[in-house]
Amino acid sequence: MAVSREQIITAAIRHLNAVPTASMAEIATAVGISRATLHRHFTSRDDLVTVLGWRALADWERVQQEAGIAEAAASGDRARLQEALHALLHGEVAICHEHGFLLTENTLPADLLRRSDEIEDREVEFLAACQRAGLIRADLPVRWVSSAVFGLLVAVTESVRRGDVAQRDVPRLFLDTFLKGTS
Repeated sequence: MAVSREQIITAAIRHLNAVPTASMAEIATAVGISRATLHRHFTSRDDLVTVLGWRALADWERVQQEAGIAEAAASGDRARLQEALHALLHGEVAICHEHGFLLTENTLPADLLRRSDEIEDREVEFLAACQRAGLIRADLPVRWVSSAVFGLLVAVTESVRRGDVAQRDVPRLFLDTFLKGTS
């Protein structure tokens, strides 16, 4: 039975989330195909990770759009910003299980990193609007707040991978920790 590129990507994501440093040989074994077959679809691990990176960025951008962060930021309306903030955070948690291993991947190409910066800049603008509306602490640099979200997403993926928390508890834990802290 032939395995499609999409099936390979899905299985590779699953395996890389369990074993972020997996080699192409390990990925091929996990997918159930030969290394040669994997290499016909992706010339190298970097090529595979790049494809997965573009997919992750598309999902991140989709989450931002579905949450309506640009419109909420432009409105300045506190209730609308709060709704968008919750939707954004829930959406990011929902996709981090698929793209978690990429949060700590350090071999991404420059064009992918540039696009990531553009998407992050949009989110930073939104978080600044949330600060102005009093939804999140305004005494912290907004880039620090953005980094805190990123750090919590890394914590989510690692905690679920290690079995420290149940996937069903993650949205509540993530939102509570971000909005209320740990003290």
